[in-house]
Amino acid sequence: MSERISIPAQGRDKDTILDELSKLHLNDISWKAGRAWSMVYYVDDAHQELLTQAYSSFFSENYLNPFAFQSLKKMELEVIQMTAGLLNGDEQVTGTMTSGGTESIFLAVYTYRERARKLFPQITAPEIVVSNSIHPAFEKAAHMLNITIKKAPIDAEMRAQPLELAKRISRNTILIAASAPTYPHGALDPIAEIAALALEKKLPFHVDCCIGGFLLPWVEKLGYPVAPFDFRVPGVTSVSADAHKFGYGAKGASVLLYRNMNYLKYQFYIATDWPGGIYASPTLMGSRPGGAIAATWSAMQALGQDGYLRITQEIMQATDQIKKALVEIPEISILGTPVMNIIAYTTRENQPDIFVVADQLEQKGWMLDRQQLPNSIHLTVMRQNIPVIDTYIEDLKASILFAKNNPAETAKGNAALYGLMARIPFRGMVEQNVRKIFEDLYDFSKTRPAEETETASTLPEPPLWMGLLNRLLLWWGRLRRKK
Repeated sequence: MSERISIPAQGRDKDTILDELSKLHLNDISWKAGRAWSMVYYVDDAHQELLTQAYSSFFSENYLNPFAFQSLKKMELEVIQMTAGLLNGDEQVTGTMTSGGTESIFLAVYTYRERARKLFPQITAPEIVVSNSIHPAFEKAAHMLNITIKKAPIDAEMRAQPLELAKRISRNTILIAASAPTYPHGALDPIAEIAALALEKKLPFHVDCCIGGFLLPWVEKLGYPVAPFDFRVPGVTSVSADAHKFGYGAKGASVLLYRNMNYLKYQFYIATDWPGGIYASPTLMGSRPGGAIAATWSAMQALGQDGYLRITQEIMQATDQIKKALVEIPEISILGTPVMNIIAYTTRENQPDIFVVADQLEQKGWMLDRQQLPNSIHLTVMRQNIPVIDTYIEDLKASILFAKNNPAETAKGNAALYGLMARIPFRGMVEQNVRKIFEDLYDFSKTRPAEETETASTLPEPPLWMGLLNRLLLWWGRLRRKK
């Protein structure tokens, strides 16, 4: 066990600290080289510098009180209005900025719970209805807010099914939610049909546009087929859109919009009997970093509609290039019908094993998101990926060839862990083991400082019994396919 790290007895030299920070980056994935297919939303170095300067100019300001800093209030309201316009909201549409998609989703669920408590006090066991492709943040919110979440199966195109959602609506339902698009597959749920269902049942309807809100409008303007998904659709009562994704703001910025104040008012929390005075909070967070607001406002001002459209065109052309290349690989199948720059692909009949392919790609220096139900690889095509697409496709073909020539090969290391978790049919066992990973990660009696050879994506090696179970489940799956 390593010695616990303490605050240095004497302060360290600034240049030494900055040098150490620079070295710490050496262990991270080389996202600027296009080796990662998620998490970092990047325009170019000039835009990055603008965000840094904008954030720094409001580095110390705390947006705890919307009336203390008129500058932040002005910028937040303008970001809300610009986002509302982008998503076809009228002058009644309003909302708040939040720290990210999870907070936006949490607040939407909270708001509709508070609304139900006020308007429908007979509902004592509230429920929300979603499809099983909805973002887990909804489940997290429901868990924390003591709400039951009812999930409906998706169709073969990875989209929500309105009829299945309708079957799960009860007298306790307080909200329906859907995705535009889903994160796993980039599929656009049938928003208009679900909105019609919500209107029929007199229920609120939230559209999770966290990843698509700042990209789909431009994809649509470019002429790609995108069905209406925003406030144009009667029945949509709220929309969440992450500005720190394809709005290209700094991390810590999302926008949550409601059709009018009749919904937003239930989001506000006010305490009147605290000795420290009246406490009022429009969002979940108390202290709110002013830098994230300033950087988001600056990004929108700097890029403008022409900039967003140009970048989206570049990304969509690259996405089309990848789709075409994947279709031409006989072993590969794209899941569903992606509506923007998200692609999920797998191997036909899982032959060869997609996670063995993923393992090989990772060994070639690519950071991958592995998915389950069905097993697949996820790509979010970013601007920084564009120069290396041909290299990725060649490495993918080589990885498939390796997996085909080595049919007994099973995933190793992190890939084994991901692959095993995807194959285990007992979800309770998966939760138990993932929980143990997090316990080990944050248990300071067991952990040690990271070595320079480790990377940000390093996970603990799976125990030996997990490897045996992995092989057993793999064999069982192949046997089922033969039958």
